[in-house]
Amino acid sequence: MGFEPERTAAVEAVRGAARACEEMRKSGAFSRALEKTDGSPVTLADFFVQAAINCDLASAFPDIPVAAEESSACLEDGAGELLESLRGLLPGKSEADVLRAVDGGSHGGGAGRFWTLDPVDGTKGFLADRQYAVALALIEDGEAVVGVLGCPRLGGGNGSLFFAEKGLGAYQTSLAGGPAARISVSGVRRARDAVMCESAEPSHSSRGHSERIAGLLGMDARPVRIDSQCKYAVVARGDASVYFRLPVEEDYEENIWDHAAGCAVVGEAGGEVTDCAGRPLDFSLGKTLRANRGVVGTNGIIHREVLEAVEKAIGGG
Repeated sequence: MGFEPERTAAVEAVRGAARACEEMRKSGAFSRALEKTDGSPVTLADFFVQAAINCDLASAFPDIPVAAEESSACLEDGAGELLESLRGLLPGKSEADVLRAVDGGSHGGGAGRFWTLDPVDGTKGFLADRQYAVALALIEDGEAVVGVLGCPRLGGGNGSLFFAEKGLGAYQTSLAGGPAARISVSGVRRARDAVMCESAEPSHSSRGHSERIAGLLGMDARPVRIDSQCKYAVVARGDASVYFRLPVEEDYEENIWDHAAGCAVVGEAGGEVTDCAGRPLDFSLGKTLRANRGVVGTNGIIHREVLEAVEKAIGGG
């Protein structure tokens, strides 16, 4: 049994939301940021994309809930101007409708299906005119079986869209539409010849550990540092061969929406994504990857070699 209807709907939802998000990115109101309780920023763009995609998915698949990053509680807590701006972008909806549209209704879990969505993955990149992505995945029984990444600032003036379906490969197309081309990871066979990819934000991953691992592997190429799950995209299409998200805090739990879509795309492109101990990412335990520690993505060929260096540098966990 395939997932063509779900993949098709996910691609169109992400394409529409990502294009609208990029068209409005330079609007002062659209990019005005609030600070969430964890200190990270959230913008009108985040809420708009989340509400728009949630509405599209609810219309196409009313029985599949969405576990998404943002909460309407932020809009109810002293953000009246932001809420009114969001209502303007979603005509015909009451305030209550808008708040319901933002919340997708799922807490994740191991049985059945749910979507997981990061509406603007890399909000700091979005605010700083760097890379960001709209990331949507379908989880079935704890596994990411469909992944879609809309990357408006990656791959030319129209941006790029990446999608994958379990067992059918990974593809890239333009956000503007047009034919899709199958993509695959690099053929690099020795880690010392690889290009490493990591977060542009030093607080998101331990650069000290990355440098130590690169030294152990003899990697000379300068790391590619970009925001969001665009990192997964560049590994999937072979621009880089290694992606690290190394623990900064011992008890930190990665969020499922930060990795599900990218994990599906890299896996279907022929690569491999695990945690630092080589365990597959477990999307069955709610909204976080609490059974995993860190994330390592590679072209698959050099995965074991890279994991051995990770173990030497920081321990597998």
